[in-house]
Amino acid sequence: MTLTLTAVIVWLIIGAVAGWLAGLIMRGAGFGLIGNIVVGIVGAVIGGWVFAQFGIIMEGIIGQIIGAVVGAVILLFIIGLIKRA
Repeated sequence: MTLTLTAVIVWLIIGAVAGWLAGLIMRGAGFGLIGNIVVGIVGAVIGGWVFAQFGIIMEGIIGQIIGAVVGAVILLFIIGLIKRA
């Protein structure tokens, strides 16, 4: 599979949207563009793994955003637990 410029841009946009939404859900604010992208991309990996464990395949842009947001919320929850400890 080749990674085209368009695919990278879509990947970054999904990461930014997912990170921003997760920030709103978990803390009421986003983390800036770069922070949102990082949280969203890591969240997409976590969300993809979690949904795969349940046999759920998230297809399309909306499905990918939902999976990334769920994963990003999980990531932020875990980070919050670590910060409190």
